[in-house]
Amino acid sequence: MMKIKENYSLLAHNTFGLDVKTRWFAEYESEEDLARFVSDTFFRSQQSCPVGQGSNLLFLDDFIGIIVHSAIRNVSVLKEDADWVYIQSGAGVVWDHLVAYCVQNGWGGIENLSLIPGEVGAAAVQNIGAYGSEIQDAIVEVHAFSLEKNQKVIFHRSECEFGYRESFFKKEPNKGRFYVTYVVFRFSKHPNFNLEYGNLKEVLHGKTITLQSVREAVIAIRQHKLPDPKLMGNAGSFFKNPYLCIAHLQGLRKAYPDMPFYPVNDEVVKVPAAWLIDQCGMKGATVGGAAIFERQPLVIVNKGGATGNDIAQLAEKVKTAVKQKFGVELRPEVNYI
Repeated sequence: MMKIKENYSLLAHNTFGLDVKTRWFAEYESEEDLARFVSDTFFRSQQSCPVGQGSNLLFLDDFIGIIVHSAIRNVSVLKEDADWVYIQSGAGVVWDHLVAYCVQNGWGGIENLSLIPGEVGAAAVQNIGAYGSEIQDAIVEVHAFSLEKNQKVIFHRSECEFGYRESFFKKEPNKGRFYVTYVVFRFSKHPNFNLEYGNLKEVLHGKTITLQSVREAVIAIRQHKLPDPKLMGNAGSFFKNPYLCIAHLQGLRKAYPDMPFYPVNDEVVKVPAAWLIDQCGMKGATVGGAAIFERQPLVIVNKGGATGNDIAQLAEKVKTAVKQKFGVELRPEVNYI
C-alpha cells in the first residue's frame, strides 16, 4: 500500500531536528507499490529524493518535490549452513534493530556497528562504519529500483563500489536514481571479534567476549562520546577522516609531532578529522543555533532553533580553519539536500 501526504513535516526524517517540509511525502510497503508509483506521470514530473531516518542528511530548506521513504520492514532467513546465515532485510528496518536481532541469534559481523542511527537501505548507501568494521563486509547484494530503467536491479557486492563512507549509489550521476528496497547479508555463526579500534579493549577488559558484550561496549562508548539525536539534533560525524599522502603527513608532523594517523597503504594514511578540528580551537564554536559539540568536535549539533543554513555555515567555518592551518580539505559525510 502506498501512503501519500501533502505539505508533510520532515521532523521525523532528519536527525538534526530541522522542521522543514516537503511538498509531497510518499511511503511504500512493497516493491510492487514502488514500481507502480515511480511509473506514474505525476511522479516523473517531480523532483524526488529517497530518505530513511535522515541520519545523514542536512535539509537546507523545504523540499519542493517528493520525498520517498521505504516502509519495507520484514527480515527473513534466505539460507544457512554450519558456518553462515544469509539474511534479507527490508530497507525500512531500523539499523540497530537488525544489529540487536543478529546478536540475539548469535550471528556475528555487525556488532561493532551497534547504535548507529538510520535504516538498513540508507546504511548500505552510506557504507556505514565504526570501530574497525563497515557494513560492506557483511553485504552480499543490494536490491534496488532503477528510475532510469524503470525496473528492479540487483547489485552484487562487487558492483556496489564500496569505499570509505561511499558507494555506487552515492556517486554522481547515480545519486538519487536508485531506491534501495532490500539488502542481503551474510553473517557468521562463529564470529571473529574485532576489538582493535578505539578503546573497545579497555571497556571490555576483564569481561567475557561475546557478541552481546561487544555490542554493550560499543553502545556505552557511543553514548558517552556522542549526543543523543533525540535530545540534541545531530548527524553523528559530520566530516570524513581525510586521507593524506606520506609526504604531506611528514611535513605536518615536523610542526605537529603528536599528530595521530592510521596507515592505509604504503603511500596513504588516514588522519582523525576530530583532532584537526580540535587543534583549530573550534570546540564550542557557533553559528545561530548550530554548535560544535564540546565533547566531540567532529559533531555539529542543533542547540535549538538552528536552520540548515546555520549548520552549513558552521561546517564551512570548520573547513576553512582546517584548510588554513593544515592544508587539508575536509569533506562532509553528511549529504546536503
